[in-house]
Amino acid sequence: MNKEAMELENEANESINNNPLYALQSLQGFLTKEEELTFMQILFSSSATIRQGNFGLSRKEVEKLLGANDEEAFFSFLKRVNQAVSRYFKIVYDERRNQVVVLMRVPAKQARNVLNKESLAILMFIFYHQEVLQNEYTLFSQLINSFGHESLQVTRKIQANLDPLKKIGAIEIYNTNSDEEAYQLTTIGAHLFSDSFLRRYAEFSQSNQLHMEDVLRFFKRYNMNGGLLNDTLED
Repeated sequence: MNKEAMELENEANESINNNPLYALQSLQGFLTKEEELTFMQILFSSSATIRQGNFGLSRKEVEKLLGANDEEAFFSFLKRVNQAVSRYFKIVYDERRNQVVVLMRVPAKQARNVLNKESLAILMFIFYHQEVLQNEYTLFSQLINSFGHESLQVTRKIQANLDPLKKIGAIEIYNTNSDEEAYQLTTIGAHLFSDSFLRRYAEFSQSNQLHMEDVLRFFKRYNMNGGLLNDTLED
């Protein structure tokens, strides 16, 4: 993660301090002391390692830290933070999930160091199933049906590729009334793909039904073998 941030920084200006957190120093020029501490608290709470299933803070918690119960103050805070750290981070308020999280920007080419193409394909499928088709959750059987016939080998492979998604906080277990395991996107998972990344995928798929072959072909074409380098995945 530090290496990726430093590479981004060097592309912009090699003479700038090579500390990957250099951009955070500019926060003092945009934020009050209370706002600066609030951002750092959101950043800390957005860590999948720290929170384990409860990423970011609710709007109410953020407003309490800011000492303001004012919609204008809340959105002004988000806007100014993003102006200060937009090269490396993005602060997101997900109204549907009532969560405020900080995502780190990662070049699409480097995303494979975080998730392999199978995990990315599964995440894209879940994203499509829930954010586009508006399903509340995705069942494991739906992943089996979409990514291969049910067998011990396929089941284990899908489970193995779901684990990294859980670890980075992109998905979480959803409690249903059945014994079958189900998954739900978190705020992190719902906002991980940048707008330009999704736009390219929409153009590629031409609004056809999403299939595993299309997803894997997309990642191979654009991200795995030296495709466009200036797009980002936010993580």
